[in-house]
Amino acid sequence: MSAELPASSTEHPPTRVLRGLRPLAAWLVRRRWQVRVHGTEQVPTHGGVILAANHVGVIDGPLLAVLAPRPVHALTKQEMFAGPLGAFLRAAGQVPLDRFHPDPAAIRSCLRVLRDGGVVGIFPEGTRGAGRLERFHHGAAYLALVTGAPVVPVTMIGTRPPGGGTNALPPRGEALDLVFGQAWRTAQQPWPRTREQVGAASVLLRGHMLSELDGALSRTRRSLPGPLPAGQSEDDPDTGLVEHPREL
Repeated sequence: MSAELPASSTEHPPTRVLRGLRPLAAWLVRRRWQVRVHGTEQVPTHGGVILAANHVGVIDGPLLAVLAPRPVHALTKQEMFAGPLGAFLRAAGQVPLDRFHPDPAAIRSCLRVLRDGGVVGIFPEGTRGAGRLERFHHGAAYLALVTGAPVVPVTMIGTRPPGGGTNALPPRGEALDLVFGQAWRTAQQPWPRTREQVGAASVLLRGHMLSELDGALSRTRRSLPGPLPAGQSEDDPDTGLVEHPREL
């Protein structure tokens, strides 16, 4: 990052469960599917990093957390944090996000992770779909502008079968490709950041991610699963990551 961020009173999300379970979880995933991870050298080994992925299947978030070369604190819709699953997600250091309203708590958690040299995972599309980045929210670009952290594009391929619904899993033995692309960087922008600055950075980031996505599909000789079946698309959410005067 280009400059040190001010200290934050927000606690770093837990890491012990996330680090401890990753080897076992990766082993279980590889027993069910043929997993191929490409471009791990693109992820910096130290310092704050933002992993920004396309979103096609229900297993995208867990795969990112388990198979990335570094432990990932992924923004996860708050609806997932109910009951026993919610307790596990919190223990595993995942970050709850209200996608439909401003969420300064999620902002502060992400900034704390990046300030401490950790990895934040985010899905700019906001919800599952065709994975072609047709809708692209500003959260990843916003975090990059605040911190100066690099954004590494991640292309998820094979995580939903063609024509499958929003919760469809790939068949057992199916090949899954996770492709880490070339990092995108922008200069750290002091507060206050304008909507125009965030929007312009987001346009540049989306263009870079689309280029990396097309390259990933070409290299793997694969395609995305196409749109969700009629009637299964979720409402287009906000990301909850917006400018907030007490963001740190």
